[in-house]
Amino acid sequence: MGRISDSDRARNEDAIRAAMDRLLRGELPPGGKCDLKTLAVESGVTRTGFYPKKNRDGSPRPGPYQHLAEEFERRLVALQQAGKIVDPRAAQIERLQAQVAELKDRVIKRDEALAELTAFKTLAGSRIAAQQAEIELLREQAAALGNVRRLPVTRGVTAPYGSCS
Repeated sequence: MGRISDSDRARNEDAIRAAMDRLLRGELPPGGKCDLKTLAVESGVTRTGFYPKKNRDGSPRPGPYQHLAEEFERRLVALQQAGKIVDPRAAQIERLQAQVAELKDRVIKRDEALAELTAFKTLAGSRIAAQQAEIELLREQAAALGNVRRLPVTRGVTAPYGSCS
């Protein structure tokens, strides 16, 4: 690939700076992020120009637009440290992660409450069974003694003098 002219390089740098400003203002294309890939697509240059290159002898040299990529990253970090979220997808991810954490906490609390209620139900059932067994034993003992008379059962009849309360 041949070298580009100075005017083409200047035109590309202007396009990169304009795209950089748009992205950092939050004007992201559909499906795009605030990253170098989107910056390259929006400015119309190849992404490889943002990364360092190697000479034929293996020594490193900066990419033609590497200084702009570093400027983009610095500005993006500065905005993030200032509390501004440029990428709405990142804000959505943070919001959803917080929501997931809250829902996990709620599930843990509900599981604990359910375990307590299950233990209470088991305890109540065993107490009722023990009380029933004791009632039956007392009835058998009372029947064996023979000195207990049963009261007549009156169904549907109210107390003659009203309630006892």
